[in-house]
Amino acid sequence: MKLYAFDGSPTSRTVLLFCAEEGIDFEKVDIDLLAGAHLTESYRKVNPCAFVPALEAGDYRLSESSAILKYLADKFDSKAYPSDLKLRGKVNECMDWLNTSLYRVMGYNFIYPQIYAHHRREPEEVNEGTVEWGRQRTRQYLELLDSHWLGEKRFLCGDEISLADYFGAPIISQFDLIRANLGPYRNVARWMGEMRKLKSWEQVHRMHGQYAASLANRRFVTL
Repeated sequence: MKLYAFDGSPTSRTVLLFCAEEGIDFEKVDIDLLAGAHLTESYRKVNPCAFVPALEAGDYRLSESSAILKYLADKFDSKAYPSDLKLRGKVNECMDWLNTSLYRVMGYNFIYPQIYAHHRREPEEVNEGTVEWGRQRTRQYLELLDSHWLGEKRFLCGDEISLADYFGAPIISQFDLIRANLGPYRNVARWMGEMRKLKSWEQVHRMHGQYAASLANRRFVTL
């Protein structure tokens, strides 16, 4: 089983973190996004969408992190993806919200237009407007994450860690890049503190931490 991934990618880290914590063995194939490895003809044969991660098990391939997590959880009978349909439905619901609501706004309309040239809008006034809109919406979604999805629960879907946590925490860690203070979102900060204590967190997020440190002298619009 091969996992095509890039340590700097939050969607790759969701799968890498889950596999590390669950002790799932795989052959890792590094796809260096910074070098354009995802755009090569050889990788497009694996994933025509040219994104990471991608899973290859014989002639079976998956190319979305959420789908990969669910497949692996079922394959290896993980307790992080409950078999009870109602509990599983809640995990699916939370993962979908994180992916299609929170991450879409915070990543592509708030953080990434400030960091990556290929995510910037032109002219500069448009980019600034995008970032400000993204900041306002991100705040709204963080309030929802704090009060609705988390509340007083230890993890997103209850007292036990689930795929939703493995999926969501590496995404929320992207706030490290712009040095955002999550303190006002008490439950989010508490939950992220729990996730950062996982034995594999530092190893999986080493490149992420190095990249965040390299941005220390840049000024960002933050929360």
